[in-house]
Amino acid sequence: MTESQRVYLDNAATSWPKPNAVYEAVDRYQRQLGGAVGRGATRAAGDVQTIVDRCRTRAARLLGAESSERMIFTFNGTDGLNLAIHGLLSRAEGETHVVTTMLEHNSVLRPLTHAGHPVTHVVPNAAGQVDPAAIRRALRPQTGLVVVTHASNVTGAIQPIAEIGDVVRSHGAVFLVDAAQSAGHLPINLRDLPIDLLACSGHKGLLGPLGTGLLYVRPGIEERVVPVRQGGTGTQSEVSSQPDTLPDRYESGNHNAPGLVGLEAALAWIEAQGVDVLHRHERELSTRLMAELVELPGVHIYGPANDADHVGVVSFDIDGLQPQETATILDQTFGIEVRAGLHCAPLVHEILHTSVRGGTVRMSVGPFTTAAQVDAAAAAVREIAMSMVSS
Repeated sequence: MTESQRVYLDNAATSWPKPNAVYEAVDRYQRQLGGAVGRGATRAAGDVQTIVDRCRTRAARLLGAESSERMIFTFNGTDGLNLAIHGLLSRAEGETHVVTTMLEHNSVLRPLTHAGHPVTHVVPNAAGQVDPAAIRRALRPQTGLVVVTHASNVTGAIQPIAEIGDVVRSHGAVFLVDAAQSAGHLPINLRDLPIDLLACSGHKGLLGPLGTGLLYVRPGIEERVVPVRQGGTGTQSEVSSQPDTLPDRYESGNHNAPGLVGLEAALAWIEAQGVDVLHRHERELSTRLMAELVELPGVHIYGPANDADHVGVVSFDIDGLQPQETATILDQTFGIEVRAGLHCAPLVHEILHTSVRGGTVRMSVGPFTTAAQVDAAAAAVREIAMSMVSS
């Protein structure tokens, strides 16, 4: 099957295809530059440093951070969430209560379990959104951290993080946002939002290569988040202690230079297109897909009905078929690539009552998804659903 024949609808896992500039930038790095970040004084090393510095600046501008050093490079969204959670909780004195939601990815759930502090999981409403008042009710005097996903990777539901952040800030806790499904998909301005820490991957909505990610650290919060990794930074090499300055405080060891070079090209492309334009495109396509699927017999859609309340993620199942069976048929018979299962967010499926069926089928659009591809996917689901009705 050629690239032009593939119908790729798994952008919530990793975006594909990437902008051509991303491929070209990584290829140029590998073939012509090849140096490490901050580890040399040659002309090529200087070029690499310039590109990586520009990547950090673009990331800060895209997300509205106060300054570029507030954007910490990580190896993926999970890495950033682990740094934030363990860096904060490992320093906590005594027992710290944590509030999170039933919508979270295992990249939040598992670090919290490992940390061993008491956790309250807030249940969303019927539309899949978390009521800020429910967060307020879950807070205790010992609550030191609240973690909420910006958009569900299962239903696409967008959470009211500004309102939740106001609740958290008034309580005096730290607010961490998982933006894996929103960065690059939704406009985010950190200067205007009560967010202390925000983690995201670079390979999803930011359209960069795998192995890249970002963690935003609000001014003053770095004093509360200890580094979880120590080592060479290319700076202050004469001392044996970890530097306190940002971003070196959290960036030990060699960076993923080819990944960051590709991420810089991706961020430049997003900046040129405009996040508003990209969001509108993905919302229109996902709304189109849901409108076609909702009419099909035996097909059940999970997530908000209002198109303004979700990112480009659509989850569904078909009566009589396990999600994995549906995904296999879509791939092998129709050439349509989707994701099936629990999507590493098991608690969501307890609410949706889809755990017993093995989760849901998830279709997720991206900047390069077309209306024709969405229609082809809907037609394929229709054919499968009708075959189940007639069997």
